[in-house]
Amino acid sequence: MTLLVCNATLINADETLQADMLVEGETIRAIGGSLAAPPEADVLDASGCFITPGGVDPHCHFDLPMFGTVSSDDHYTGHKAAAFGGTTTVMDFVPLPPEGIKTGLGAWREKTQKAAIDYSFHMNLTHFDEQVAAEIPWLAGQGIMTLKVFTAYNGRLRLEDASIFRVLQIARQHGMLVMAHCENGDVIETLVEQALAARHAEPIWHARTRPAWGAVESSLRMAAMAAQADSPVYIVHMNAAGEADMLAYARQRGVKVMGETCPQYLFFTENHLQQPDGAKWICSPPMRTSADNTRLWQALADGTIQTVGTDHCPFFFDGTQPIEYEGQPVAIPGKELGAADFTKIPNGLPGVQDRLPVLWTYGVRAGRISPNQFVALTSANPARIFGLYPRKGTLQVGSDADFVIWDAEKRVKYGRAHSQQRTDYNLYEGWELVGYPRQVYLRGSCIVDDGTWLGRAGGGQFLKRGVGQVL
Repeated sequence: MTLLVCNATLINADETLQADMLVEGETIRAIGGSLAAPPEADVLDASGCFITPGGVDPHCHFDLPMFGTVSSDDHYTGHKAAAFGGTTTVMDFVPLPPEGIKTGLGAWREKTQKAAIDYSFHMNLTHFDEQVAAEIPWLAGQGIMTLKVFTAYNGRLRLEDASIFRVLQIARQHGMLVMAHCENGDVIETLVEQALAARHAEPIWHARTRPAWGAVESSLRMAAMAAQADSPVYIVHMNAAGEADMLAYARQRGVKVMGETCPQYLFFTENHLQQPDGAKWICSPPMRTSADNTRLWQALADGTIQTVGTDHCPFFFDGTQPIEYEGQPVAIPGKELGAADFTKIPNGLPGVQDRLPVLWTYGVRAGRISPNQFVALTSANPARIFGLYPRKGTLQVGSDADFVIWDAEKRVKYGRAHSQQRTDYNLYEGWELVGYPRQVYLRGSCIVDDGTWLGRAGGGQFLKRGVGQVL
């Protein structure tokens, strides 16, 4: 297929230009003024629109088992939802079974046969022994260059500091990147036990038993271990003002540490957990305060935090009631499992579709970040950090033709009516959006056209990644 996009405003992380863009097959062939259309080309007039690279979401969980159920989006439904929001590349986390890394990766490759957009994996390291240590270099040979560790979830996911330090050393030897979930597992376990003993079972106690100081000190401790191992580290879903302060402190001292936040930590607070439907807002780590929201926006604007992911991990609010998805009823047990005990509420939120449209209206149009920063945070920086740039994350000659044509003035009253996320609620119900994806292209093929799904299960490709950049 050959496509000439005319009269376009192209927005990259480093520049905005008025130009035409020629797509041949799966890649961008030319960018320039007044390009001539080849005889076989389709011509698309993008007047009044702007074009960004397809979004790259570095943090998603599809088909993830938790608390006797499973996250409600799989590697087709979640990919489809991502595409409707302008994201064309997602990165998922592979659980580590007792049998080891190779077994875990094999199981996850089977699940992604129905992938609808391009994707890659991170490897969760939730136990560490000599077999795991020996398999990590093999993982790099598969093009999976990232390892996730946890400082919380004692007895389930957490590694002790000595093991985390060894993982950092191994990662450095093989050009890999360690990602870290930073909370204080010991404090959390103590506070949860005390809360339950006092019969505090409401959703708000999820936040009250995971205090922000635990995230703050764990983030600095993770940065300190990375400095001592001389290995880069990427701190996921930063949610507290103090975490941004610690990130700035470490970066100013030359530590190779990077940070990610998510939209939920920019817009919501723990007060949402006190509402009658507070379980909808339960995720780990939890939302904090409006002051934390403000500090995180500042950290995005000044470059302290490098990316905005989603930590997309949806569950039904009421999984006893089916919804219709692609003409079929679907009901999956969800947050009602913890109606009488906050510790049994599945931790996670929908967000993979919401990220770009919400950030455009309430980030760019609100003056918090520039259009170029929007592209950097949601596309270019994730592609650079995770070894996909310039194939992904930019509009330039030779890059994959992943791009989003935005109707700059389209007004949308957002919510479940627009959401393709396979769950029964949307966090942004009723929010007014200005600027919305009109068409979404994946490697030169239109997969979303003005609200119509043209993609397919199996249309996505696994992305074998190289060594990423430290930003």
